[in-house]
Amino acid sequence: MAAIAGLIGDRTRATILMGLMEGRSVTASELARAASVTKQTASAHLSKLVGARLVAVANAGRHRYFRIADHHVAGVIESLVGLAHRLGATPIETGPSDPAMRKARVCYDHLAGDLGVLVFDSLSQQGCLRTTGATPALTEKGERFCRDIGIDVAALELGRRPVCLSCLDWSVRRHHLAGALGAAILNRVYALGWARRQRGSRVVSFSAVGERAMRARFKYRL
Repeated sequence: MAAIAGLIGDRTRATILMGLMEGRSVTASELARAASVTKQTASAHLSKLVGARLVAVANAGRHRYFRIADHHVAGVIESLVGLAHRLGATPIETGPSDPAMRKARVCYDHLAGDLGVLVFDSLSQQGCLRTTGATPALTEKGERFCRDIGIDVAALELGRRPVCLSCLDWSVRRHHLAGALGAAILNRVYALGWARRQRGSRVVSFSAVGERAMRARFKYRL
């Protein structure tokens, strides 16, 4: 635990990891610019993160692309950001006080923020998601709901990744939906044209029509 905490706790490595939380594969040069260090310095930090299996790397021609190793690592980083904010740390980059980030953003590969929490709460309230155990689980009604919006749950179950996971949202401080289903819902939102990723940011921008459609599909009664 101390070794992992030491790796994440370095300011430059923490900035690099936050840069990878967009869910994209990024080059060392791009991460160096984000962390305001030289490429050589970024590469040295990335080597340590790859060695600890916090970051994965893939080669494509002359380029090497880095990404968060998996959803477990992403969940730890999201939780640490939430803890830092609750303890009064000043965010290095745009934080949850920014309306767009608070409303909807990418957390690794799934939807976070107000609308991400809405998905989790709506599915729970409608009886589509069972949340009484340690890990949320789809009910039969939930499987029908997914089929209705164009998500193949059977295909998700064939993957190595858990279908449903909960992730503590660092701005709303309630859970949003992670796992294979969380990623599939975000991809479906993009496919339906309800929202798009803001370039160079974790922000997910919904159109007025898209947000109305999202709220109509994921209804929630206070």
